[in-house]
Amino acid sequence: MNLVSPTVATAGPVATDGVVAAGVYVDGRRIANIAIDEAASWRGRPGHVVWIGLHEPDIALLNSLQRQFQLHDLAIEDADHAHQRPKIEQYGDALFIVARTAQLDGDSIAFGETHLFVGEGYIVSVRHGASTSYTPVRERCESCPRALARGEDYILYAILDFIVDNYSPVLETIQDEVETMEAEVLASAMTRSQIERLYLLRRDLLRLRNAIGPLVEVCRRLERDDLPMVRETMRPLFRDVTDHVRTIQERIDALREVLAFAFEASLLVGQAQETAISKKLASWLAIVAVPTAIAGIYGMNFKNMPELQWEYGYFAVIGLILTVCGGLFWRFRRAGWL
Repeated sequence: MNLVSPTVATAGPVATDGVVAAGVYVDGRRIANIAIDEAASWRGRPGHVVWIGLHEPDIALLNSLQRQFQLHDLAIEDADHAHQRPKIEQYGDALFIVARTAQLDGDSIAFGETHLFVGEGYIVSVRHGASTSYTPVRERCESCPRALARGEDYILYAILDFIVDNYSPVLETIQDEVETMEAEVLASAMTRSQIERLYLLRRDLLRLRNAIGPLVEVCRRLERDDLPMVRETMRPLFRDVTDHVRTIQERIDALREVLAFAFEASLLVGQAQETAISKKLASWLAIVAVPTAIAGIYGMNFKNMPELQWEYGYFAVIGLILTVCGGLFWRFRRAGWL
């Protein structure tokens, strides 16, 4: 059974030169859509929050972003090259966070990255690779201005929570296939293609676990450390994300154990089938050996074999063969070998 999923896509508005959306919010309500070059002037106004979403921007756009928000060179370098582990870095009064995203691409898991810049009056998300658009996050936040009015750390929480939520559809699809595979393995030994599929599933699950594992530490720091831009009232929300990530890890570990048990069960089923076949072959060989041995004895052409001259010798030998073979068949059948 193969995973059924659409090809990886980035749903949502089409990015223009890497910019998906850029808006300014006051008291949780969008008051204007802006250009990147205008971000600094809006960010400096009291009570204003600039929220920018980028998708695979080029270095020129990142440099423009750096000038607007005075971002650190190392953070910009990471955002340009991608291929980073989940982490959180503090540069002055700003935070740089990396999270891994995952989507199903055919029969395998495709991974992407999201880089988040968070500072006073702004938050910027940069998506790379396989990742769902964060337009639903923006729409959900805008539908509840009271929550969005909390500021940059609430938007950060909403994005991280959305990333973790998107792991669940991947696991649910894999779980359906694993349950089907688990049911089939008890019926018969696994074929080569099934074993290869099982190996690929375990490998993808391990990659997924390695991708999201460090996110626990990221959320832990957000909920416990005294970081800039994260208010104490927001820490319970980040604690909820941490618990969610750990739940995902437990589900991954459970699925990997099931796959390991399925493989072991398949080996046991295969060995049991081989043993049953060996018993049948040994039984029939023992039965066939009786007439073969008797025929071999009388095929030696010795002269002094009295029973050769006996009138009923042929019938006696045939009866002996049938009796011994029948007795062996009955014993093997009773023992479960036949």
